Parts: sequence; C-alpha cells; structure tokens
Amino acid sequence: MALELVSRSRCFEGEQRVYSHNSAVLGCEMKFGVFLPPCMLEGEKTECPVLYYLSGLTCTHENFIQKSGVQQYAAKEGICVVNPDTSPRNVNIPGEDASYDFGSGAGFYVNATKEPWSKNYHMYSYVTEELVELVNKNFAVLPNKKSIFGHSMGGHGALICALKNPGQYQSVSAFAPIANPMESDWGRKCFEGYLGDDKELWKQYDATHLAQSYAGSPLEIFIDQGSDDNFLPQLLPDNLLKTCAGNDHLQTVYKLRQGYDHAYYYIATFMGEHLAYHAKFLKN
Repeated sequence: MALELVSRSRCFEGEQRVYSHNSAVLGCEMKFGVFLPPCMLEGEKTECPVLYYLSGLTCTHENFIQKSGVQQYAAKEGICVVNPDTSPRNVNIPGEDASYDFGSGAGFYVNATKEPWSKNYHMYSYVTEELVELVNKNFAVLPNKKSIFGHSMGGHGALICALKNPGQYQSVSAFAPIANPMESDWGRKCFEGYLGDDKELWKQYDATHLAQSYAGSPLEIFIDQGSDDNFLPQLLPDNLLKTCAGNDHLQTVYKLRQGYDHAYYYIATFMGEHLAYHAKFLKN
C-alpha cells in the first residue's frame, strides 16, 4: 500500500500533509490528511499518539483540514491527526453522485451488503483496519495509543467504531453526531440503500443500539451538541444519552453549547477542548 504525497504545508511548526493511495478495501484511489506535530519532525523523531477524525455528509478530506483549526492544538499536545475522505470516489456506480446524502460523500461508515454498493462501499473496514494499518506502517505513531472523533455522520462513525471495538480506542468524542440513525431520515436512507431491509444488521451500525448491548471495557463518550442546530431531529442525542445511562459499562460527558449550530464555526470554537480531552487518555 504505497503512499503518494499530494501536498505538504508548514503549520504551527508541524506539517499538514495530504496523501493518496490505492485502497484494496474500497477498490479506488483514496486521499487522507495527516497532521504531523513538531515532535514528529525534529531531529530525534518522537513516536506520537494518533487521533482519527471522521467527517460528515458531503465532505472530503479537505473540509476538516481547512476549517477546524485542529493543527494548533495537535501541535501543542504532540498528537498526530489523521482524517480520511467520507466515501469511495469515482467507482462508476450508477447514481453515486445523484444526491448529497447517499453515495459519494456519504459512505456512512458501514460495510455495504447490498448491490451494487457492496463492491466498494466498505468505509467501516477502511477506517478501522486498512487506514490504521497504513498509518502505523508509514508514520511514527504509537499503535496502541489511538483515539477517534468526528462530526455529524462522522460523529456517528466515531461512536460506532469505539462501541464495536472495545479497548481499541483510548477515547471517543463526537460533534453533533447522528446518534440514533435508525430513527433519522439520513440514517434510514443510507441503511436501506447500503444494507437492505435487515433491521438487525442496521442495529450493528447504530450507536444507540450498540450502547444498549455494550459489555466491553468501561468507556466514556463525550458528546458535544449545539443548541441551535437545525438538524437536531436527525441527530437525536438524547436517545443515546438515555441508553448510556442504563448501561454500567458506559459513561457520558454531554456539552450543550448555547447558540451554536451545526457548522464548522461551531467545531472550530470547541476543537481545542476536544484535543485536550483526547490528550488526557492518549498521553496517560
């Protein structure tokens, strides 16, 4: 899995890079961003923990890099930050570019089982297996010190990755996640399109249902939500919070941000708090 460097930019004494590679899991070329903090570039290169970020509907790898302001906080904490694209690209499936909430830019972090999507749309395996292996092989990261977070669809992705893999991630947080996709229009559209009619299979990718049955190592979940988010009827954080409250293996931290909406201005405002949160676990 050879990497090709697409771009590199000096940033807060570290480097923001973009790489491309041919994904065996997705069957196409994929791009991802990686921020290398100063400690990974200096003479005695230091192995650093790694934090994965999953983006939301319509995003590419570029939105997070350009809008979140993550680099200054990652540089301060000495954390490598990796952010993949949100779906396979240009795989020539009819209708892949027909809507904003299904197909290109909307992989929903599931492994599709329904044709024709099942050939390429395996974003869950990509972000939990292939991408992790690629990062561990090519960068000076600590393989056993990784965490995950995301926004909206990516918040959903981060939550299910942590809940489905107990102990694999040191921490998890989510900005305005789609917390109960089986009860949202976005989730139902993607689940039906990618997974078919099997509702039991849907539950395997729904954070609220996964939280109900979670029996792994103790896990704290940090949920961040803007009070003025007009997508709240799609997000349903209260459903997840209620379910977690009934499971002794799970704890939650919930921050309701008064006056904030769903946009990257909101994410950038609280990005430093999320990096500091993950640093507590990654540098312990």
